[in-house]
Amino acid sequence: EAETGKVLMASDPHEKLPPASVTKIMSLLLVAEAIDDGKISLTDEVTVSTEASKMGGSQIWLKENEVMTVDDLLKATAVYSANDACTALSEYVGGSTSAFVRMMNERAKELGMNDTNFENCTGLDDTVTQHYTSCYDIALMSRELLKHKMITNYTTIWMDTLRGGKTQLVNTNKLIRFYNGATGLKTGTTDKAGCCVSATAERDGMSLIAVVLGSVNSKDRFSAARAMLDWGFANYGLYTAPGGTDETVPVTGGIKDTCALSYAEFSAVLPKSKLSSVEQKIMKPETLGAPIGKGDAIGSVTYVLEGETVGQVPLTAAEEVR
Repeated sequence: EAETGKVLMASDPHEKLPPASVTKIMSLLLVAEAIDDGKISLTDEVTVSTEASKMGGSQIWLKENEVMTVDDLLKATAVYSANDACTALSEYVGGSTSAFVRMMNERAKELGMNDTNFENCTGLDDTVTQHYTSCYDIALMSRELLKHKMITNYTTIWMDTLRGGKTQLVNTNKLIRFYNGATGLKTGTTDKAGCCVSATAERDGMSLIAVVLGSVNSKDRFSAARAMLDWGFANYGLYTAPGGTDETVPVTGGIKDTCALSYAEFSAVLPKSKLSSVEQKIMKPETLGAPIGKGDAIGSVTYVLEGETVGQVPLTAAEEVR
């Protein structure tokens, strides 16, 4: 589940396997982060290198020195899984493909992707031997990519064109057209990896990520992903409690008699039948002695379901009391 990262179902989640073009989720993440950080923009024009123009596999047949915007290259990568477009983006963001791959592996470590090593930005695996990841790690990077809302502007496209209508794009992810609530995310297919997919969908405010690696054919990967998503949406829901600033605590020895308190929003994935049974318990002292610093930990807000704690957020001072 994307909001909390809770794993609802798994089978061999840490087995290291070739991911084919599902690799591009990390490439797309680094591009999205560069855009959000203001390092590049969607309107930037990228000049295609010799290396990018010679990429095999799925491609949009970029020519050396052809100029294309980041926006169009993103679209080609996300929708059509174009290896040439992905390579051009990697060179533009990283300076070179080798530097970009180092960035990919560094970002993987930061995300806790301990089953992963990337050798390229595309997932082409006919000449690599140490390019692998796991279903769990793909879920981690998929979750991180979904935090960049702009990416679904691309991953939800079913059909589009480039070059003024001359180049047709059809999404490699069939679920985009045929699954209710589908938001992406990326497919991959090679002889070595089999058929792979990270399938994402959102219903009733809950976003799920289903990862399938090593299917023997395309139909199997989509049916497996669909089955997991169906099961998740049928059985689970997202419980969300808003944060608050309505709590106070009496203060002794201060320039004010009370101190306002605050706590953050809380979310948890729970069985649908139990969403209305969660209780909120606020723990705070009867009084506090001044001085109190804004942000000081004062207590906690605990969420309880049938006697079991499902989560907790800190209760902190919303103001300074001298």
